[in-house]
Amino acid sequence: MNLNDPKLREILERTVELFYEFGIRNLNMDDISRSLGISKKTLYQYVKSKEDLIEKLFYYDEMRWDIEMSKLKIDEINAIEILLQVSLRVFEEMGRFNPKLKFELKKYYEPIFQQFMIRKQNHIFSQISKNIEKGIAEGLYRSDVNIELVAGLYVRNLVMMHNNDSCFAENITFDEVFKVLFESHIRAISTPEGIAYFEKRKLEITQLKTNN
Repeated sequence: MNLNDPKLREILERTVELFYEFGIRNLNMDDISRSLGISKKTLYQYVKSKEDLIEKLFYYDEMRWDIEMSKLKIDEINAIEILLQVSLRVFEEMGRFNPKLKFELKKYYEPIFQQFMIRKQNHIFSQISKNIEKGIAEGLYRSDVNIELVAGLYVRNLVMMHNNDSCFAENITFDEVFKVLFESHIRAISTPEGIAYFEKRKLEITQLKTNN
């Protein structure tokens, strides 16, 4: 799978736009090739089937996320700052995500969706574990934190949120629940120094949003 192939990347990026506009279930390979302005034969040179196309879309999404995360200068910022910057990007991603697409993926392409979620969960567990280790070394997280347990609970809560199509109340949004989960995570494992830093940055971010 060569996701660096410019033509394949163009196909994937334009297909995502089609899925957002028309839904996944409503489009077959004829529709996709026609909308992309290429023959179905050309399309099949890059993907074997619609399922293969969707699977490549997931891998491409993961690659783009890794590229975005590589822009963070993690050696120059502390563990809490890393989590804050990542969370802001997560909020942006959630704002663009279409619940209808998630429903269709879970219902009609469940094996592919589950494989993606497992990879995502393993990746998040690894990154949260590394973040806790970094925060402990910096004195921002408590030294007695059970890294494996805390990282596992964080992933489990994220999975529960994704598996529930509705939140606890109609007027509570997914990103509001995520913010509470994120802040609870920080406060549960931070030292007084870590909490002080978090409060300072939280205020700065709030003021920046207000001014914009």
